Order: sequence, then C-alpha cells, then structure tokens
Amino acid sequence: MAQTPQLAMTPAAFVAKWSRAELSERAGSQEHFIDLCRMLGQPTPAEHDATGPEDTLEKGVHVTGSASKGSKGEGGFAGVWWRSKFAWEYKRKGKYRDLTEAYRQLCQYREALDNPPLMVVSDIARTEIHTNFTGTAKQVHPIELADLDRPESLDLLRRVFTDPDSFRPTITTETVTEEVARQFAALAQALRGRAHEPHDTAPFPDEVHVLPRRGGHRPAARCLFQTTGLKIS
Repeated sequence: MAQTPQLAMTPAAFVAKWSRAELSERAGSQEHFIDLCRMLGQPTPAEHDATGPEDTLEKGVHVTGSASKGSKGEGGFAGVWWRSKFAWEYKRKGKYRDLTEAYRQLCQYREALDNPPLMVVSDIARTEIHTNFTGTAKQVHPIELADLDRPESLDLLRRVFTDPDSFRPTITTETVTEEVARQFAALAQALRGRAHEPHDTAPFPDEVHVLPRRGGHRPAARCLFQTTGLKIS
C-alpha cells in the first residue's frame, strides 16, 4: 500500500533551492525528483512502491546500443520510471546545451520501459514533457525552473503523476500527413501552372527535389507529385 505523501516544500522554496544547486547528475536528479514529489503532494517512488516493480528511481534497462554518448555495453538506467505513466531522464545542470541527449537516451529505453505515454527529460534548469502516444503527433511541453511556481506549470507537472492521458494530443499522425499532402498538392499545382505561363526564364523542370533523399515521407510525396505530373527523386 502506498504511503501518504508528505507536503514539505512550497513552489517558491523549490525554485530558490534548485536555482542555487550545483550537484552531480545522480545526486541532483534523485533529490530534485523527491523534492518535486513533496512540492506536488505526490508519493515518492519508495512511498508508492517499496519494492520497485511499478515505480522506482534508477530503473535498470537493457538497450540495443550504448545508453549514452561515450558509454559501453547494453545496459543503462532510467532516472525515474512509473509503469504506464512516465519515464524520466536527467542530465547534469549546465552540462549540455539542451535536452536532446537526455531525450535520445530515453528513446533507447522506451521499449524496455513498456513504452510509457510520457517521456520527461530535465537538467533541473529546464524540464520537457514529451508525449509518446501511439498514432498521435508528438507534443512537447517545456517548463523553465524560474516559471515552476506558476499555476499552469504546477498543473502540467501534477498531471504527469495523476492524469498522463490528459496529455494525449487531439491531432493524429494521419491528420498531419493529410494536411501536409494537401499543402504539397496545392503548391505543386501552383508551380505547374506557372511553368506554362510565358516568361523569360528557363522552363520549369520535370524533376524537382523537394525533399531530402533520406526520410520516411518520400513514398507519400512521390505519389502526391505523380497526381500533378511532376517527379521527385
């Protein structure tokens, strides 16, 4: 049975403490997350799950490649994990320019962590909530440490614990693909129309490179341009 969480930190105190903090990644991440639980009125991992199969700090995972840049082996650790809710990865404050590496690392853990609906990355100065719902367009909700005492920031963080499904995007990947296809078709038709207008420049080319040579959208784009008589390669 989960223990009753202790309310021991105000948002103002949280921001003041972590604005000054300069700790190692492991020491900083664990205390930061526990303070976050206290501030939000949520149970810490040990309070919620004393043995760790559902909610834990330093969740061990097996990965197919190096867990982080420069590391070796096929194992790693996610900073925090709560089954069916979120995975959370930390990087040391000030070590990286942004949270790209933390997110890359968490993506490698995703399958081993049962593909949680939310993937959260943080370097303490900034926290990003990435949605991970199948068949939807990904959304990112950033929160700066300086803004963490605002009601809207607290609501976002609290919902990570209490209602992760509330982050589910209403826009699906299919909707995005259809809209992109519609815009490409309109652009292609407009360009083809201009190609038949008298002008002093060279004729409009039969082949147009509109997309990079690598990428998953090339088949759809090729179909799209075939309907207008243009080619892509």
